[in-house]
Amino acid sequence: MIHSGFEGKWALVLGSSSGFGEASCLALAEAGLNIFGVHMDRKAGQAHADEIVEKIKSKKRECLFFNINAADETKRQETIAVMSEKAKGKVHVLLHSLAFGALKPIIAEGGDSATSLSKAQVEMTLDVMASSLIYWTQDLVNSGLMARNGRIYAMTSAGSSRQWKSYGAVSAAKASLESYCRQLAVELAPMGITANAILAGVTDTPALRKIPGNEGMIETARSRNPFKRLTTPEDVGQALVALSLPHCNFITGNTIRVDGGENVVD
Repeated sequence: MIHSGFEGKWALVLGSSSGFGEASCLALAEAGLNIFGVHMDRKAGQAHADEIVEKIKSKKRECLFFNINAADETKRQETIAVMSEKAKGKVHVLLHSLAFGALKPIIAEGGDSATSLSKAQVEMTLDVMASSLIYWTQDLVNSGLMARNGRIYAMTSAGSSRQWKSYGAVSAAKASLESYCRQLAVELAPMGITANAILAGVTDTPALRKIPGNEGMIETARSRNPFKRLTTPEDVGQALVALSLPHCNFITGNTIRVDGGENVVD
């Protein structure tokens, strides 16, 4: 369903070629938004990204994907410059869905420093999965790209407050991401811009499959979720469409669960 409030506006999705980012691109395009996508893929992944672009264009939307490292300052500024030529004051949605971090224990078995988190890995994980939200938001707002009454979303997880094996750096990044959303909610309220973290239930995505013990997480989620199924990327995409409508302009500073009640069940 196309929503009139989205006419002529754009969404910027960081992490647009798979999982939550892919599904959100398609859902937001279906609702009427043009799409900017940022992803980082080699040749095989690029082919899938091209397929997503074609799907979006088939919905009669404009679409431009950038295959870059979203944490690279120079590439970010170059991308902002290109976007400014097409969408000044028209970016209604920013979705941060970057999933690239180190999955290693803080203290490895036997005290082997070679298999535990390094300083560089900790800093990289925090930069990509948390702080990059701040840098993209600053550039969007300061360049005049972000529309008044726009929406900012960042994909968090239950790992922001729960611990799993080898998840320490990512857990810290997710906690930081939620904090950044609260801070942005306060600072951007005068512009009518909202900021919320989105906490999906366990979802079978490429990012989840990289977490040690993911099979057990999937099995447990299926059994405990009141709907007796996993969350899907499409569940999240549809939620973002609803939250981006004009009448949801007073929902901000939250961590919003899109999980079928999974995280309220023991």
